[in-house]
Amino acid sequence: MRSFACMVSALALVAAAPALALAAEPPAPPQAAAAVAAPYTAAQFYETKSYRMPSAYGLAFSPDGRTLLHASDETGVFNAYALPVDGGAATPLTRSTSDATFPLSYFPNDARLLFTADQGGNELNHVYVRALDGSVRDLTPGEKLKADFLGWNADGRTFYVTSNARDPEAFDVYAYDAETYASRIVFQNTGFTPSEISPDGRWLALDKSNTSADVDIYLADLQTGGAPVLITPHQGAVQHGSYTFTPDSKALIYGTDEHGEFTQAWRRDLATGAVAPLIQADWDVQFVSYSPSGRYRVSALNADASTDLTVLDTRSGQSVRLSGAPAGDLGGVRFNKDETRIAFTVTSDTSPTDLFVADLSTGQARRLTSALNPTIKESDLVEATIVRYPGEGGVMVPAVLYRPKGASAAHPAPAVVLVHGGPGGQTRRGYSAMVQHLVNHGYAVLGANNRGSSGYGKTFFHMDDKKHGEADLRDIVAGGDWLRAQDWVADDQVAVMGGSYGGYITAAALAFHPEKFEAGIDIFGVTNWVRTLQSIPAWWGAQRVALFDEMGDPAVDAERHRAISPLFHADKIRRPLLVVQGANDPRVLQVESDELVEKVRANNVPVEYVVFPDEGHGFQRRANRITAQEAYLAFLNRYVRKAD
Repeated sequence: MRSFACMVSALALVAAAPALALAAEPPAPPQAAAAVAAPYTAAQFYETKSYRMPSAYGLAFSPDGRTLLHASDETGVFNAYALPVDGGAATPLTRSTSDATFPLSYFPNDARLLFTADQGGNELNHVYVRALDGSVRDLTPGEKLKADFLGWNADGRTFYVTSNARDPEAFDVYAYDAETYASRIVFQNTGFTPSEISPDGRWLALDKSNTSADVDIYLADLQTGGAPVLITPHQGAVQHGSYTFTPDSKALIYGTDEHGEFTQAWRRDLATGAVAPLIQADWDVQFVSYSPSGRYRVSALNADASTDLTVLDTRSGQSVRLSGAPAGDLGGVRFNKDETRIAFTVTSDTSPTDLFVADLSTGQARRLTSALNPTIKESDLVEATIVRYPGEGGVMVPAVLYRPKGASAAHPAPAVVLVHGGPGGQTRRGYSAMVQHLVNHGYAVLGANNRGSSGYGKTFFHMDDKKHGEADLRDIVAGGDWLRAQDWVADDQVAVMGGSYGGYITAAALAFHPEKFEAGIDIFGVTNWVRTLQSIPAWWGAQRVALFDEMGDPAVDAERHRAISPLFHADKIRRPLLVVQGANDPRVLQVESDELVEKVRANNVPVEYVVFPDEGHGFQRRANRITAQEAYLAFLNRYVRKAD
């Protein structure tokens, strides 16, 4: 995984629909786009519930199989809930009113809960336990530390946590007793990223970034305590990454792009060291996981901005087929203890993530939630299409296009080029309240995947290494040109917007191509690469090596960083700018946005600035999302949309 790409994880500017291609029921026939419905408010879109799991953990059956653990923001802030599988209202398990709180796992044999939360968006997560009586205990107390859940031992008596309490730059691995919560360090880290631990607790997989294109896997034997052993020797630049251990702890499943453009899944036998391909395709394998016994294998491909997921019954060799699920991308598959049921999610461009359960003996699915605000008709929303437009040098740029209803040559629509985070992120299909709200108000949205984006092969992925703000930026400019060439787009009403790295590209577009867009919206965007790269949080640790390889080391490349930073060229910005910033952002410090706003205002250019005192690098609170969304639309209406 590209190091800086995680900067956009909290933004969710375009939802990455976690999908699996099980046999859903066919979609309804498209309706004729006759009259355009009256637009909905930002509040209506964000009053849609979000059932969000921030990692591979969080969605799970309770030990007795009666409830489904999940996260929801139905109160306006994410909390953990238990939803009865056989019907009924969800029970809140945490009740935070300020900090987003996400479930990690039930205990294997009772209803105690592990969950995580940071403080005001500072990303310094701790791991907590909720006892049966509802009391809460911080298992990772301390100042300025970050902790995460790594997994359970198969015996259910031990769980594992990573923490940088000893060294801010290194995540050690601790084993916790499930009854007493006593902890002991089982791996003292020196430059690795702990990724997976085997169910028997013996083997620890560690990823190590050599460069942005070269990542190795090491294996540590926690039983013998020996030094980690390199298990991916290779020539040249090859990326590897750990997926999972098999449930019997006999093999490690990992990803590698050594054998072609795309990441394949391979299997390594832990006893013999023998390796063999497991899944090979013309798209990246996103992940591989297993049911508790290993009977079912779940895998997913990143197929042209959607996730194509398969649940394979390894006994029969056949894929599981479901009925009763609506059309859309299926994902997040979880099994109950005896593997008679699965829980999963369904997401589409026009419908946010909902939770379902299905009986594995029949494949019959049943809906548990209805996330879309009932005041919104799904038929009023817009399906995306995948397009490709030409960038320089013959490179075709993939993009996700949302065309508003009613847009035509006679009634051309204003438009926005949306830039994802990263570098190395991807604009993906799936429900986005931000996008649908803008489209519902008549704006076309082109979610561009400029060169350097993930999901389209390693050559495309590395085209922007140490060239940021150059051809990747020009790909975004070309996206604006492509929109203007469509007869249903108003060619004098095209803006650019994005978050995190996309916010950087937005500000850079206004600074270095000042006549190309009517306006720009910079959301949590980097504007001063010199300061940003020098102030990377300590807990990035070994990931900084890969980041500096890709972006350039600030100790030697500061001149280039200054040359591509919009802050130092703000005098060139002549088009209106909206800047959105979180006061607690540990990645893009508020001072960057403060300085950009001050300099652009000195040009007598309209600048609007919204600072959220209780957010970090992204939005965790519904009220703030609504405020920001209203600001986006008002800004675009004021400076981009022109009267007919």
